[in-house]
Amino acid sequence: MTSLDAATASRFAASTLAHIDREYPHVEIRVLAGPDDLATPSALHPIFHGSFDWHSCVHGWWQLLRLARLFPDMEETAAIRARADAMLVADKVAGELAFLDRPGSAGFERPYGWAWLLALHDEATRHDAGWADALAPLAAAFAARFLAHLPKLTYPIRVGTHFNTSFALVLAGDWAATHDPTLARLIDRRARDWFGADRGCQAWEPGGDEFLSPALSEALLMSRILSSAEFGAWFDAFLPDLAGNEPAALFTPAAISDRSDGKIAHLDGLNLSRAWCWRELAKVHPPIGRIAEDAAARHLAVSLPHLHDDYMGEHWLATFAVLALTAAPSRD
Repeated sequence: MTSLDAATASRFAASTLAHIDREYPHVEIRVLAGPDDLATPSALHPIFHGSFDWHSCVHGWWQLLRLARLFPDMEETAAIRARADAMLVADKVAGELAFLDRPGSAGFERPYGWAWLLALHDEATRHDAGWADALAPLAAAFAARFLAHLPKLTYPIRVGTHFNTSFALVLAGDWAATHDPTLARLIDRRARDWFGADRGCQAWEPGGDEFLSPALSEALLMSRILSSAEFGAWFDAFLPDLAGNEPAALFTPAAISDRSDGKIAHLDGLNLSRAWCWRELAKVHPPIGRIAEDAAARHLAVSLPHLHDDYMGEHWLATFAVLALTAAPSRD
């Protein structure tokens, strides 16, 4: 499968609707300033308390809104809209903002959750509903955090987990292009500073719990900020042996030994996110079109059949499948 059809979208939506409000099991990572900070997930996060953790709940909502937009006639769309009408409202957003104002919350979900919240807001703006207006203060809060954080981040973070800088800036940059030109300019400048001189990428990946490709995420970010000519020159120097399927790691899907292990299950996400990156790169750099599409297809074949094998993957993998199967963002 290389594109998203109605039956698959319906299956993804039904699964995500089942866990978007599922409060437990739940992972909560935060700084406790005192005993009053101990509370249930739903008390701390009026909207994003399901789907095992905060960021998965955020991008679960992104996934649901995108599926409802792309497939307005599917059976689950009415349920998605009704749930969004109840949850994506100003008073619940105020509760999410209150958590951000707690002492010790400055680094909460940085940068992965920040970026996904901006992506959710951007998706909400494509719907004829009040969801985007409700989410706007939360998007502004995370944009402000990016504006404060990026100038003092001396070195980019290149791991393939939630801390990856380039992946976050792809999502944040897509949002900023429409909503915040100041942040867009900052992302452009910082990306050039950090990655503009990179050459001969070795692609020593994946690590055992990675769900992002540091190499391909970086390339995708640079494709967003450079002109076609600039990017072609940069990419050919960054991955000069691509025509020979080198580095081999980028063309080899990750093997997943235990999908009930939450960390090992990350590798299914790596396969899906690599497929997304390959397909996006094929669109902006036609010389690699066939080799990139073939690599994407191999990665999808390994992990698409296993999205719902265990809750450790089920609570989030469909989001990355939607990214890969819908490829480049559009304003349609």
